Amino acid sequence: METIKTNNIMQRALAIVSRRKRISATNVLHSQLRRCLTVFDLTTLGIGSTLGAGIYILAGTVARDLAGPGVLLSFIIAGIASLLSGLCYAELGSKYPRAGSAYVYSYIVIGELAAFVTGWNLILEYVVGAASSARAWTSTVDSMIGFRMSTFFRSNFPFPFSNPMGMFASYMDIGAFVLTLITTVLLAIGVKESSRMNNFCTTINLTSVAIIVVSGLFKADINNWHIPISQIRQNQSIGLAGYGGFLPYSFSGVLSGAATCFYAFVGFDLVATTGEETENPRRAIPISICLVLLVCSLVYCAVAAVLTLMVPYYSIRIDASLPDAFDRVGLPHVKIAITLGAITGLTSSIIGSLFPLPRVLYSMASDGLLFPIFG
Repeated sequence: METIKTNNIMQRALAIVSRRKRISATNVLHSQLRRCLTVFDLTTLGIGSTLGAGIYILAGTVARDLAGPGVLLSFIIAGIASLLSGLCYAELGSKYPRAGSAYVYSYIVIGELAAFVTGWNLILEYVVGAASSARAWTSTVDSMIGFRMSTFFRSNFPFPFSNPMGMFASYMDIGAFVLTLITTVLLAIGVKESSRMNNFCTTINLTSVAIIVVSGLFKADINNWHIPISQIRQNQSIGLAGYGGFLPYSFSGVLSGAATCFYAFVGFDLVATTGEETENPRRAIPISICLVLLVCSLVYCAVAAVLTLMVPYYSIRIDASLPDAFDRVGLPHVKIAITLGAITGLTSSIIGSLFPLPRVLYSMASDGLLFPIFG
């Protein structure tokens, strides 16, 4: 008898955690939110969230340590892999144009428990992403003004506890907090207004990238893609800089670089969270996701190609790859475009992290998995 009761309880519990959300064909396009976003708005949101400021750092890191000039192939492979994932989002976003992105898809396809875990993972991802982007934004501005900001905060707002392992910052970054607060207020004003701000920042970022690419092409040297091993300057051992040529670390280095480059494409899923605020979402979401991945792939490949053509891959500075490269080829003024692009890119990243967060909270609250106040 006890065994039967236990089995019944387990079956009921399993049924609860695996129950799936049902959306009828007649209600799939019903929304309580205002539909005002166009394909252009979604595309710029996705590009801004995906590109960020990583474009100014990642290419140099992968080129020097993993793939050499083959970083171009790494970005192509990563772009193809991201496109396969993006096509899945495009199909689900077209079929179920609801706020919540992967949370909603998990609820419909797998079940409630998987959706609950996925929803909280998305919340964590967006919160951490916004915090890290805001901190990077203040660090970029701080470096432009001679680190006066960090010196002031370190003197007036130090953390009161010890930090022996360096796991935490040495001071409270009030600038990052204020920036996040301002962005939150902007998003609260309205989706169209915040979209316009993102469009502006993304346009500036892409313009900066165009200036970088065009300027770099004037200083390109194809010989940097065919460096013989005899010319490679090494500090410790022959294995540090590979063996020269276009693939100094062999094709395995290209694949290792592709694994790292794949994370550069994270962010396009933001488009899928706007299903209830998009005009004609069944058409707009798939088009926007594909455009985002196409544009980002081209931009990453262009920057990687220009960087490795300007300077030898083994001499790239990881912490400031593009500014250092333009300094060495006699174009120091391009650093202005790099700085402007980094700031606007990080601003778009903050918007891209905070923009989908309330939509996931709204969707989970509407389904009863969060407190109703979030709905």
